[in-house]
Amino acid sequence: MTEGFILAIQFLTRLPVNISIDFNDENIRKSTFFYPFVGIILGALSAIPYYLLAPYNKSIASFLTVMTMIILTGGLHLDGLSDTADGFFSNRDKEKTLEIMKDSRIGAFCVLSLILIILLKYILISNMELNLPIALILSMGNGRLVVLLQIALKKVARPGGLGDMLHSSKPKKFILSTSILYIIIIAFINISYLIPLIGSFIIGELISLYTYKKIGGFTGDVYGATIEIIEAISLLIFWGVNLWI
Repeated sequence: MTEGFILAIQFLTRLPVNISIDFNDENIRKSTFFYPFVGIILGALSAIPYYLLAPYNKSIASFLTVMTMIILTGGLHLDGLSDTADGFFSNRDKEKTLEIMKDSRIGAFCVLSLILIILLKYILISNMELNLPIALILSMGNGRLVVLLQIALKKVARPGGLGDMLHSSKPKKFILSTSILYIIIIAFINISYLIPLIGSFIIGELISLYTYKKIGGFTGDVYGATIEIIEAISLLIFWGVNLWI
């Protein structure tokens, strides 16, 4: 399991963990157990600039928090979001959509998706009056848990791609166990924090329905897009929970 944890860190982050790990099915399968907890680590690290600077200037603190989120992941999931937006909103058939998603050239929908998601996160973070660190930490965990369920339960669209590699490692047992543990931890912290998680599950299912309609299954790019969207939606629901509960 230690190798699985290290592989999850190396795969999902740009943290300097320079330990050689075999990229085989067993380690990939075990690494999925740690996805939401890697999200928690990323959220905790990203919250540091906000915690230190918000008392002095909330706008600067929020900007540096969003920038830290991007740096820690190397923009990996933003890249998936931009490729997915270019493909899905091109209104082409499945094969052409997949071809556009693989194209490294930047399209209009790519740029728009990046601007909108980054701006939304900045606005939400800068307007979160209460519990921002925990909201950010759990939102980044929620995004990766939702993706795990997509990996385990949904079809893949492109054989031989990243999505197929994750799905083919047969990680269902590890995903089920980490899902149960994660939900128990959140309920223990504060049962109202299950509301953003439930909302994240619902949005994840809507993303799945739309993805099936467009390309018939998931790819690595769509997993990345899901993480970015769920992080933002989860933060939005946390803002609502703080406002009304």
